[in-house]
Amino acid sequence: MKHTWKLVATLVVGAVALVLAFGLQQPMAAQVLVTVAGSLVALSMFFEMIKTLRSGKYGVDLLAIMAIVATLAVGEYWASLMVLVMLTGGDSLEDYATRKAGQELKSLLDNSPQNAHLVSADRLEDIAVEKIAVGDQLLVKPGELVPVDSKIIKGNSTFDESSLTGESRPLEKLVGSELMSGSVNGAAAVTIEALSTAADSQYQAIVQLVKESANQPANFVRMADRYAVPFTAIAIVIAVVAWLISGDPVRLAEVLVVASPCPLILAAPISLVSGMSRASKNGVIVKTGTTIEKLASAKTIAFDKTGTLTKGQLTVNEVKPIEPWPAQELLHFAASAEQRSGHVLARSLVAYVGVDGLGAVSQLSEVTGQGIEAIIDDQVVKVGKLAFVTQQAVQAVEQTAVYVSIGGKYAGYISFLDQLRPEAAATIQKLRHFGLKHIMMLTGDQATIAKTIAAKLDLDEVHGNLLPKDKIRLLQAVDQNARPTIMVGDGVNDAPSLTTADVGIAMGAHGATAASESADVVILKDDLSRVASAVMISQETMQIARNDVLAGIVVLVILMLIAATGVIPALVGAMFQEVVDMMTILLALRARKGLRRKK
Repeated sequence: MKHTWKLVATLVVGAVALVLAFGLQQPMAAQVLVTVAGSLVALSMFFEMIKTLRSGKYGVDLLAIMAIVATLAVGEYWASLMVLVMLTGGDSLEDYATRKAGQELKSLLDNSPQNAHLVSADRLEDIAVEKIAVGDQLLVKPGELVPVDSKIIKGNSTFDESSLTGESRPLEKLVGSELMSGSVNGAAAVTIEALSTAADSQYQAIVQLVKESANQPANFVRMADRYAVPFTAIAIVIAVVAWLISGDPVRLAEVLVVASPCPLILAAPISLVSGMSRASKNGVIVKTGTTIEKLASAKTIAFDKTGTLTKGQLTVNEVKPIEPWPAQELLHFAASAEQRSGHVLARSLVAYVGVDGLGAVSQLSEVTGQGIEAIIDDQVVKVGKLAFVTQQAVQAVEQTAVYVSIGGKYAGYISFLDQLRPEAAATIQKLRHFGLKHIMMLTGDQATIAKTIAAKLDLDEVHGNLLPKDKIRLLQAVDQNARPTIMVGDGVNDAPSLTTADVGIAMGAHGATAASESADVVILKDDLSRVASAVMISQETMQIARNDVLAGIVVLVILMLIAATGVIPALVGAMFQEVVDMMTILLALRARKGLRRKK
């Protein structure tokens, strides 16, 4: 809307000028009016160009200013008016296209949860979502939004997560099921327990990503502006040569009128915003246009294993207690301690034991990357890595496992069976088809387990037993010719490597907030194939943007050469320029749909 008033003002000036020239037979007054209005616009464009150049962004093109000044100088004020309509109309159309293309992103902001029903002493109290604390019990009525990340403790219902994950059908949620903030409750009221505050919830993290995507500039915009440098030189040369050969300064104005490179300014940003919108509709939040450019040209991709290449729903494989603890007691204490954790092993363990097998938790604390300590049934319980739970001389197993100590003594371990995502192999194949030459697995899990999983996939490198710093080292060691690099992960320990890679992709459906915040791309649906979709959408978006820019340059150069012969009057040339702008915007909007690929 910021440019609409300029278009309205220009149209009003044009209408008044038409009345003066043809209604009141005052052509001089009409010329003066258009000249004054044109001079003011040219002056404002000049100051805007200087301001934007100082801020590090591209400025309004110099040729647009020259076209207005030239047509006014030779008395072609009607052509000047058409140039003004072209510029202000083009800006307004860009605003509209950006607003239209970004509707899917902005719908998240419109749906933000505001209030919640706190269950307190058998009564309901309406509170603002900002006041919700972890552990609060809340009632979600039919049709209402889930206010914070939570789990159901009473009741069953279906929930619509389409605005968050792209999943079109409502999902049934039972007691113990986790809910994402922003999902819409179906026909039955449920009581939930808050697992996070509003500020730390999944929904607010996504909202923050949307705001960032709207505010950060794209590198390809600057690339398109570099096209304008030689283009401007070519336009000036053609205009000056036409003037010198013909001896008529009007010829200069006629060339400059069709030379205004609005297509160069409009094509890239509209294509990129459209591509980001298309990604959002596919359950992928892309933060910046720069990210789209890097994804489109990426040559290396690295995957974490657990929760990324694998399902993230591990099955308990073996329970090995130490006397005097029976297997059932070991499971009870371990699952009770892990019931509030978002880690993939914790979710699997709690699902295996069931809600009825959990005990009350108090004084719970979590050490990132190590484990959880809590008091359960008056016993101090530690669950996590072997070195975290005990100092006893215990042999670690070569499986994915959590170790347990009860009352300060080692009590045994629980191992898990890792399952490859069914879409993993096809995703790797698609990525190779899209030009990813080097594919790696980087995991903190045991090397033997990593190699077992990798044997089912077409990978170039497999690295196990890695700490976060080891992942960073391997990503930094990628050869310059094999860049840009992509890292895909889902946990807190993946956050540093997501930042190190040229593009970090977080599997955000169940991933940690830290991973999502560190990433450049967030996959909202628990589906690895969306990674290949993100690369494909980025490649098509960049192809459309480049083709649009080059098509604009070719059309404008042809029009300039024709105008140099004097065949195209300045007024007609201005009309042609308006048609070129419309063509540019329509071609750029194709990025919302993508290219038609052969099956």
